Amino acid sequence: MLYTMLLSWKPGLDRQQMDEALVRRSRWSYPQGTKVVGEYWLGTHSPAVVSVFEVSDFAPIMEMQMTWEDLFDIVVVPSTTPEEGLRIGGEILQRRSR
Repeated sequence: MLYTMLLSWKPGLDRQQMDEALVRRSRWSYPQGTKVVGEYWLGTHSPAVVSVFEVSDFAPIMEMQMTWEDLFDIVVVPSTTPEEGLRIGGEILQRRSR
């Protein structure tokens, strides 16, 4: 299933902590079982990072949250592509109109 993870810097972090996060990220890899669709670094604090990925179970999500929760407030939400959303939405509308 496809998910989007939003990472926002925790309040009160200093510049050194944020710089160290960059070094830490350069050494970090997504957990096994994660298929990364994209990772985007935004020019904002909230969110600062958006990651889109596919996983088949919760373990990689939990690992990512536990790895980065000291620096980021993290929100993970189920996602879909526009094409899949239109397909699913059409099916829902057909069921509702019966």
